[in-house]
Amino acid sequence: PHVQADFRHLPRSNISTMALSLKASAGIQVAGSRGASKPSRRCLVTLNAIELKAPPYPMDALEPHMSKQTFDFHWGKHHRAYVDNLNKQIAGKEWDKATLEQIVTASYGNGTPTPEFNNAAQVWNHTFFWESMKPNGGGAPTGKLAEAINRDFGSFDEFKTQFKTAGMTQFGSGWAWLNADKSGKLSISKTPNAVNPVVDGKSPILTCDVWEHAYYLDFQNRRPDFIQTFLDNLVSWDAVSARYQASA
Repeated sequence: PHVQADFRHLPRSNISTMALSLKASAGIQVAGSRGASKPSRRCLVTLNAIELKAPPYPMDALEPHMSKQTFDFHWGKHHRAYVDNLNKQIAGKEWDKATLEQIVTASYGNGTPTPEFNNAAQVWNHTFFWESMKPNGGGAPTGKLAEAINRDFGSFDEFKTQFKTAGMTQFGSGWAWLNADKSGKLSISKTPNAVNPVVDGKSPILTCDVWEHAYYLDFQNRRPDFIQTFLDNLVSWDAVSARYQASA
């Protein structure tokens, strides 16, 4: 059935959280990628209102920690399918003129999602995930984010333990998240399937995809090893710090 979208009643904080998170990531220069080849022009595919956004680095830039083969399937097939399916769902309806953030928030329906929600949220989640990583990533955060992690988790090592546990204990498919509230306090959460913290009014600043297609080609069923590699070698703390500053 056709869904009437009335964005006047949406919580502005949810939409602005998504917009700020992606805007903060967009300005981050990928460390260690100077001189690297850029994704081909065809990596940016526009279909109706929603586009398939290319990762901010070449498809082989995260090797050996995330293979080009994984990227070819994960971004090139799974992420692309979410975009294609969403554009088919919204074609000719009011939502084909809405932003992705508006579609995600409106289609969640306060816990009663419409059919559009899963594809819209997965498009948003995956773009956020790609922009959570960089070549030569990992290490430890610095500055205010590092101070907040030590304050709210006791130490950076304890944060990594709790974040890894969230991802490991998410039954089936889903996501692990680091969130910040307006006071700067940090928290960790996990969500099933396409759900993200924004629909609950939270501000995510980091995510790890724990759907099997995110890691199976490289790690088979070893999800804990994938999450550990993500934390140790892939996280862009520059992007996370920018999101943290934007969330305040």
